[in-house]
Parts: sequence; structure tokens; C-alpha cells
Amino acid sequence: MSRVKNDFQLTTAEDNERVGPGHDVTLHCHLSPKTSAVVMTIRWFKGTECIYLYKNGQVTESVGYEGRVSLITPELEGGNVSLRLRDFRRSDVGRYRCQVVHGEQKEEAAVGLEVASGKGSVNTVHVNIHLSNNNNQSVSLYSTRLLPHVVRSL
Repeated sequence: MSRVKNDFQLTTAEDNERVGPGHDVTLHCHLSPKTSAVVMTIRWFKGTECIYLYKNGQVTESVGYEGRVSLITPELEGGNVSLRLRDFRRSDVGRYRCQVVHGEQKEEAAVGLEVASGKGSVNTVHVNIHLSNNNNQSVSLYSTRLLPHVVRSL
């Protein structure tokens, strides 16, 4: 019987981020255990669109995100694959997904980003989704506010 060995998983913070329009926000995502991500392929999606790609030290940013999205490259060695989003706009509201690929292993974690009602601030809701090569998945939802969520199978 063969077993799939995952060398790392992706984790996100439990607490919500709050930031106003025009400010910067970080969508937190880390490799666990701490593993260097320097040689890995890192993609960030908004919905189904790949807005940021890091591969072989090269970066590609999607139209509308040029100069506004980045990884914290000095922290890749420690497994930090968080996405910095500068100059938050209402059009940035949505579901973001971090995907990290190394060899045959692919892991994903999703983060929802929305404007908090009445305050004009941003609230991030963190969802951990761990995928293994044999298509088993575990889903855990963290939130400090009660928000309507739909988690769909990938």
C-alpha cells in the first residue's frame, strides 16, 4: 500500500485583519512546518484569475494588480508566502487562494477579503484547505465574526 507524504501544509492566521480603503493589507499564509519556499512555485488567485505568480525567482502580476501585490521575499526562506496587497480598493473584495507547488505536492489555502459593514474597513476570513495527491481534503474554517460562508469542493 502506498502512502502520500506531505512535506508541508499551508496555514493561515485565525484573527481577522482590518484596514480601510486606500491602505495595505496582508493575506497571511505560511508553510508548516517552516520550510523554505524560495524554490517553490507560488500562485495567488482572486476567484479563478491568477493575480500573482512566483516561479524560479521570477514574478508575474495580473493586469490591475501590477505594483500592488507582492510576497515578502526576504521571508520566503522561513516559509512565509503571504501576499501583500497595497492600496486596497472595493474591487479587491473577494475570495483569494494561495497555491504552493513543490515537486508532486500541491497545497492550497483560501482567504476571503471583504469590507466590514458600516466601518469602511476590511475583514479577512481565513479558510485552511489542505489537498493531498490522493484527493483527500480537510477543511477548517476560522472566524472571529459570524459571517455567511459557503465552502465548496475544489
